[in-house]
Amino acid sequence: MTDTGYSSPQISGRYRPPRSAMLSMLVALVVILCLISVAVGTRDVGWSDLLAALQGQTDSVGQAAVATRIPRTLMAAMAGSALGLAGAIMQGVTRNPLADPGILGVNNGAAMAVVIGIAWFQMSSAASYVWVAILGAGLTAVFVYAIGSLGRGGATPLKLALAGAATSVAFSSLTIAVVLPRNDIAGGVRSWQIGGVGGATFDRIELILPTMLAGFFIAMLSARKLNLLALGDDVAAGLGEKVALARGVAALAAVMLCGAATAVCGPIGFVGLVVPHICRLLFGVDHRWLLPCSALGGAALLILADVTGRLIARPSELDVGIVTAFVGAPFFIWIIRRQKVRDL
Repeated sequence: MTDTGYSSPQISGRYRPPRSAMLSMLVALVVILCLISVAVGTRDVGWSDLLAALQGQTDSVGQAAVATRIPRTLMAAMAGSALGLAGAIMQGVTRNPLADPGILGVNNGAAMAVVIGIAWFQMSSAASYVWVAILGAGLTAVFVYAIGSLGRGGATPLKLALAGAATSVAFSSLTIAVVLPRNDIAGGVRSWQIGGVGGATFDRIELILPTMLAGFFIAMLSARKLNLLALGDDVAAGLGEKVALARGVAALAAVMLCGAATAVCGPIGFVGLVVPHICRLLFGVDHRWLLPCSALGGAALLILADVTGRLIARPSELDVGIVTAFVGAPFFIWIIRRQKVRDL
């Protein structure tokens, strides 16, 4: 990737390393956080147990604890990268700095679809959760965009955020209404709704891996098209781009990514909001850089949030969805108050 003519924010008076160097540092950060996530948890383990567990041994309690952290770390990395990437795509597709799978209600739409499938259609296959979650996420995205487009001015950032927030609250309430009379599923569903990676297994990772890889592939192919859409629909059409098709393909990638992540981790908010803004500040607005960096940044944030949740509530732990909410809510308010982010 090379720098293009697309504008990128510069930090006046400060030296900024080349983007390739920053990307390498971000990769190194993710690797370091993965190692910390495997080594640190609610139970302290020694180096001998850690090394033995990494070689596949589970003879002691410490080794077994480390063995459970490995898929958990991989799941946090995958879900975080999916949510970070989905947020960057949604912000690019809608040209809305407030777009995020959680704020726009997409995660709650996916969650409600899964809960309805479990409660009303006796859905029990983990594979079916993924497809139902993707369907719910897609329908919710279309619904929110349609509602936010009503009235004068079309789909403005504020109208989309309000439509998404209202939809998110409504779907969350409907989900509770579905679960309340079902004591047989209430416990598991409520725990899942908080959002977490504590139940991660290699089977679940294998389940969502194809969908996530397809979503990543489509997203990367959409990077150039998102750059053109950022110039405005008229300019993009004048340059030969089929605007509706480009927007639809990119949105499909976002729906696949956040639907798959929600199916196995529950609705985790704010990762898709926080990460793209930080990456845009560091790497600029060229989506060929922004998308992969958002994926790496999302992985780093969710792994860090998961480790933090394990440490601050010892001997118990906080679900990662609670930790990201503590980080994301103030950031969301800051975004609302910051006038400069109105234009992407």
